[in-house]
Amino acid sequence: MYNEGKVISIDIKKEMKTSYIDYAMSVIVGRALPDVRDGLKPVHRRILYSMQQLGLSPEKGYRKCARIVGDVLGKYHPHGDSSVYDALVRLAQDFSIRYLLVDGHGNFGSVDGDSAAAMRYTEAKLAKIAVEMLRDIGKETVDFVDNFDGEEREPSVLPSRYPNLLVNGSSGIAVGMATNIPPHNLKEVIDGVILLIDNADATVLDLMAYIKGPDFPTSGTIMGVSGIREAYETGRGKVIVRAKSDIEEENGRQKIIITELPYMVNKARLIENIADHVKEKKLTGISDLRDESDRDGMRIVIELKKDANAHVILNYLYKHTKVQDTFGIIMLSLVNNEPKVLNLREMLVHYLNFQKQVVTRRTIFELAKAEERAHILEGLLIALDNIDEVVKILRGSKTTDIAKNELMTRFGLSDRQAVAILDMRLRRLTGLERDKIVDEFDELMIQIARLKEILGSEAILLGVIREELIEIRDKYGDERRTRIEKKDDEINYEDLISEEDVVITLTQSGYIKRIQAATYSSQKRGGRGIQAMSTKEDDIVSKVFVTSTHKNLLFFTSKGKVYKLKAYEIPDAGRVSKGTNLVNIIPLDQDEKIQAVISIADMDQDGFLVFCTANGIVKKTGLEDYSNIRKNGLIAINLREGDELLNVKFTRGDADLILVTQDGYSIKFNENEIRTMGRTASGVKGIDLRSGDTCVSFDIAVEGEDLLVVSESGLGKRTPISEYHLQRRGGKGLITYKVSSRTGPVVGARSCSQDDELMLINSDGVAIRISIAEISETSRNTMGVKLMKTSETTKVVSMAKIIAARDEEGPEVEEIDSDETISKGIHDDTDDSDIELDVYDEDDSDEESEE
Repeated sequence: MYNEGKVISIDIKKEMKTSYIDYAMSVIVGRALPDVRDGLKPVHRRILYSMQQLGLSPEKGYRKCARIVGDVLGKYHPHGDSSVYDALVRLAQDFSIRYLLVDGHGNFGSVDGDSAAAMRYTEAKLAKIAVEMLRDIGKETVDFVDNFDGEEREPSVLPSRYPNLLVNGSSGIAVGMATNIPPHNLKEVIDGVILLIDNADATVLDLMAYIKGPDFPTSGTIMGVSGIREAYETGRGKVIVRAKSDIEEENGRQKIIITELPYMVNKARLIENIADHVKEKKLTGISDLRDESDRDGMRIVIELKKDANAHVILNYLYKHTKVQDTFGIIMLSLVNNEPKVLNLREMLVHYLNFQKQVVTRRTIFELAKAEERAHILEGLLIALDNIDEVVKILRGSKTTDIAKNELMTRFGLSDRQAVAILDMRLRRLTGLERDKIVDEFDELMIQIARLKEILGSEAILLGVIREELIEIRDKYGDERRTRIEKKDDEINYEDLISEEDVVITLTQSGYIKRIQAATYSSQKRGGRGIQAMSTKEDDIVSKVFVTSTHKNLLFFTSKGKVYKLKAYEIPDAGRVSKGTNLVNIIPLDQDEKIQAVISIADMDQDGFLVFCTANGIVKKTGLEDYSNIRKNGLIAINLREGDELLNVKFTRGDADLILVTQDGYSIKFNENEIRTMGRTASGVKGIDLRSGDTCVSFDIAVEGEDLLVVSESGLGKRTPISEYHLQRRGGKGLITYKVSSRTGPVVGARSCSQDDELMLINSDGVAIRISIAEISETSRNTMGVKLMKTSETTKVVSMAKIIAARDEEGPEVEEIDSDETISKGIHDDTDDSDIELDVYDEDDSDEESEE
């Protein structure tokens, strides 16, 4: 709104908010936070680039810091000279940065808090490892932008051929946020990146096998790993860092010798603080305190009185002084110019993706240069092969342009090739010189082929990155300085959990709970059972898992993903409790549900996971492909449109498999008919389903056992597996159960022995556990006997087999999965042309139906 055409009325709140946000983002992006790709703030990046442009390489001499600061100020960083010099000094302090990026000459400060000498007195050049931060910058590997006045160009990021953000860490305070990333050991971090290259699905815990924790330049001791793990998994955490101290005894008196301090602790202030505690008589037992540090290292001596206990004094110092300090980790950095808190894996993934871009752009640059040079050499070789005619053309041409055009017309040369021939010296006509051109051309052809291979294959590209990282690791890597010790009160949580059999129950709405298996005592068949869990209205129990507390539970979802939990991570609850919603334990999407679960003791054992979908598709993949499951899940199978995962089985590679459908058909085939596929494959046809039918069960057919089939109405039977002969994968199968309106559709089927037990749960949440030996053995096409009483409103919805103890050695996996009812009705349009025809004798009693 204008007032007399001069004054504009604005909302002061809105204007202040907009201006402050603009200022905040300017500070965040332009000053305070490091980039996740090179781990540098703009001022550090400009210092290193300016030093390279000044030619201050490690093999050359030092130059005055005032000259460097002036160059940075004049070309790239229009701020105060003290901000640039302070940043330069920090890059040269061996107590501030783990791997020095600047080689300083002169007084650059001390751990006592002494400031550096004025910039006119100190000198500097690039440290050797800083060359790796700038390597390949001249090969168009990174973008360049205009400087503040548009007169110069500066890199928006450095190529950073090693993960500098983690290696040297960073700290800074922006507007409303702060970052505090600790330094790490170069060898460990590079080994972590190599692990990600070799295994893209590596988790934070997998990375922690290589990256043990922060590695401070002042050494010290980190107490416990829980803070490290929290920081690496969430991006935030706290670690306790303790000074290194030794207790010595001399002339009957003890003294404490401190030779290492926690990171960023000022030695002079620490000594002063300890002295204050003594003067104020808060700390008794100290007779003398002195600093004996010299060029050979740090040494703080605390002499004690005769009756003083050194351990008591040390514990006091840990609690009340900086002899023990807490380092708060905030892994905040810029990702695409946006501040984000990242965990360890995310940081390394961002770095690796950046290196893919760097190497790709470098390869494109080198390929263009190689092809350009090869093009010139190709023209020179044409000229040498036709040297007499070339000389004749040159002698007969009045001008250079005429000669160039004549060469281009006569030999089909390009403008560049023709110019190169005109510039060729006479010495190139000798045989030896010609051989050099041929050799150079052949080498270029090999180089071009190699560069094209890199651009055409991500695996080869990652291999190049891997080799270059290993080269840097071996050249600059050193041993870890900071020790990590286990705290006395830090206990492995799993050690506190007793190993016992448990029943884990899951409802269709996603409520899950754990309860001791002994709670369910065996009952006679036909009983009403005991309450397994209470359910909310319209919710029914869908799955029952019988396992051990220390085993891994693999949860396979409707979207083809897999999640991993320890059984003890499922909350324990009472028998009739509703349980906990699974989304509070596993990060499931809103429309994602659990379709299958298996329990495996050791994820490193040999074996396969065999998948089956509701549409009868099967797939076999090696267990090792699922050894590293991220917290947010892993793709287990690519499902075809309209299909969903039914079940997953663990096998040793030569199992007979059996599929059972809702309409009572089954097929049995050997798993060798399924070739081993990759983790993200979709699979092949296991059974050719009839119209409207769907698979409801998938199991391993164990020779000598029976196939137990249960229907929705609670009827069940078991039939010897031997009655099901092996067929070819993809057939229509055999009739295995007499489905009718009285029996309802098949709920599930299991291969079992007489020593096993069966657990059934109905739609009201009532469970019954019965011995399979009580279920009579019948032929394939019967209905069976009543296993659980049902009514018009309650139906059997889930079954699980409880395996009896075996004497012989078997797979280290328990049969814990259960099938979910798929209610699609009874279908009469069955095509019997490809199946065995059986005669049914339906009986309305609860006794067995005879064939």
